[in-house]
Amino acid sequence: MTISQIATLLEASIHCGEGFLDREVLSACGCDMMSDALAFMKDDAVLLTGLVNPQVIRTAEMMDVTCIVFVRGKEPTDSMIELAIERGLVLLSSGFRMFTACGILYTNGLSGGGKV
Repeated sequence: MTISQIATLLEASIHCGEGFLDREVLSACGCDMMSDALAFMKDDAVLLTGLVNPQVIRTAEMMDVTCIVFVRGKEPTDSMIELAIERGLVLLSSGFRMFTACGILYTNGLSGGGKV
């Protein structure tokens, strides 16, 4: 699934990374605890979170995440957007709750990565 498809499915606003919307995403991880993201995310994944702080960008960079979706209508700060631009990340915001957003992506073919 491409990031563009994710943005459409989640009715998301694009904050940065418009040039990367054709990137393929292979799985998704929904969490607010970045320790869980570090433990369970895979490469070429999209991170869905309600946590809005620079640590989310740094975690995504460490895990080779290509896109972060802020759920529940949360929006990144200007400093987070600048950091994401430097790192080549796409930042999206969706009004959906995390459970619903993950369900929409799963229903449309995006894997969660299976069991632990």
